[in-house]
Amino acid sequence: MFIGIDLGTSGVKLLLVTKDGEVINSISKSYDLLIPKPSWTEQNPNDWYIQTLEGLKEIVKGHEKQIQGISFSGQMHGLVVLDENDEVLRNALLWNDQRTIKEVEYLNQEIGIDRLLELTGNIALTGLTAPKILWIKNNEPEIFEKISKMMLPKDYIAYKLTGVFASDVSDTSGTLYFDVKNKCYSQEMLSILGIKEKQLPSVYESYEVIGTLKDKIQKTLGIPNPVHVIIGGGDQAVGAVGVGIVDSGSCSISLGTSGVVFVASESFKIDHKSYLQSYAHANGKYHLMGVMLNAAGALKWWSEKIFQNYNYNDFFHKLIETPIDDSVFFLPYLTGERSPINDPLATGVFFGLRLEHRKEHMDRAVIEGVTFALKESFDLITNLGVDIKSVRITGGGAKSDIWAQMIADIMNIDVITIEIEEGPALGAAILAMVGAQVYATVEDACKNIIKTKALFKPNAENADIYKIKYKKFKQIYPKIKSIF
Repeated sequence: MFIGIDLGTSGVKLLLVTKDGEVINSISKSYDLLIPKPSWTEQNPNDWYIQTLEGLKEIVKGHEKQIQGISFSGQMHGLVVLDENDEVLRNALLWNDQRTIKEVEYLNQEIGIDRLLELTGNIALTGLTAPKILWIKNNEPEIFEKISKMMLPKDYIAYKLTGVFASDVSDTSGTLYFDVKNKCYSQEMLSILGIKEKQLPSVYESYEVIGTLKDKIQKTLGIPNPVHVIIGGGDQAVGAVGVGIVDSGSCSISLGTSGVVFVASESFKIDHKSYLQSYAHANGKYHLMGVMLNAAGALKWWSEKIFQNYNYNDFFHKLIETPIDDSVFFLPYLTGERSPINDPLATGVFFGLRLEHRKEHMDRAVIEGVTFALKESFDLITNLGVDIKSVRITGGGAKSDIWAQMIADIMNIDVITIEIEEGPALGAAILAMVGAQVYATVEDACKNIIKTKALFKPNAENADIYKIKYKKFKQIYPKIKSIF
C-alpha cells in the first residue's frame, strides 16, 4: 500500500491506496492560517509537521506491515527558513502572500523580464519564492543572516520524516531561482538573491526515492519494515498526475481555492508575454500553467462571507433556474491576480447591475467571471500552438455538474470528470508507486489507475451567448485598471 500526503493551505490530507488505486482510507487534519497584516499570509511549519505525523499515525493503523512508499504534494512557492540547528527561524511565507510588490518590481524592472525568462523561463510574481527571500533580506536582515537551509513547504515535511534535504523539479520550478529548461539552479539568480546553493536542497525528479523514514518515525508509526520516501512535487503538477494529465497536450482545470489551467507538454515552452508559468512536470517532462488566485475561493467568499449560506447544492440548483444575463459581470480579483493580468492591486468588481437584477443573477455572474478568467489562460496556451481536445476538471468545484457544463459552454470544449476525485493526494500516491517500481513510468500508472466518470459536451446555444459575453468581459479590466 502507498500513502499520498497533500500539504495544502487549509490542512493536510493523507490517502492510503492500493497499487490499483483503490482508496483504503483518507485522513484530513487542519491548521491555522495566520494573517499578521492585510495581504500577508503565513503558517507555522511545525503545525504542518505535527498534523502530518498525527495523520500518519491514524492512516497506517492496521496496515503497518503493508506500507511500501510515501510521497508528497505540497502548496507551492512557500518559503521555510531554518537555522544551523534546524530550528524554524520565522513563520513560512505562503503562495498567496502579497507583501513582495517592491521586490517583484526590482526583479522585473532592474534585472529585467527578458533576463528572468532567459535564466528561469518565468517572470517575478508576488507569490513566488525568490521575492520572499529578497523581502526577508530587505526587512528582516537579522533572520536572513541566520539562514542555514531554505526550502518549500512539502520539503520541510520530507526533511522532518527522513533527514534528507531534498526537493523536486516541479516544485522548485516555482521559486524563480531554478533554470527550468535545464533543471538546475540558476547561479546568476542565486547571486542576485544573495544566497548560496549549499543553503538549498538537492533536486530530484518527482518520482525519485530520496531515502527512508527515520528509525524514530518508523517506530512511532509501528511500521516494521523500511518505507521508501519519494519526494513528490508541487500541488499543481501532482494534482495533474492525480487526474491523468501526463500526455502532451492533455489539459486539466483545477477549481480549488485558486484556479489553474494546466497543460502537459513534451518539451519546454516559454510564454514570452509572461502571462503563464513554464514549469517542469512531475512525470519528468514539462507543463504550462495559468494560475488565478480566486476560483472556488470567490464562490466561498460570495456564499459564506457575504450571505452566510453554506448550502452549495442549493446555490447551483438556483443557477440552473437563472437564465444567462449578458449584462452582469464579475471580475474575481479578490486578492489581486496572477494569470492573465499579473496585477496584485486588482480587486473584485461587479459590473452592469440594474434594478431588475436579483441575487441569482449575481450568483451566476460570480461563477461565469471565474470561468471567463480561466478561459483567458486557456486561450493563451492554445495561442502558443497547443492543441487541446478536452479538459478534465478537479478540485472542490468539480463536484458541481452545473459548473462543469458551464466550462464546456464557455470554452466550447468537452469537459470530463473522473471517478476518484482525490487529486493531489492520489497523484502523490501514484508517484510513490513509480518510485517503488510498481509501475515503470508515471504514464503507465495513470493509464491503469485513473478512470473517467462523466462527459459534458458544449451546448451550442449557450456557447454562442457566452462567446459574445466573454468578449465584453475581456474589455472591462483594461478600461478600469488605472483606478485600482
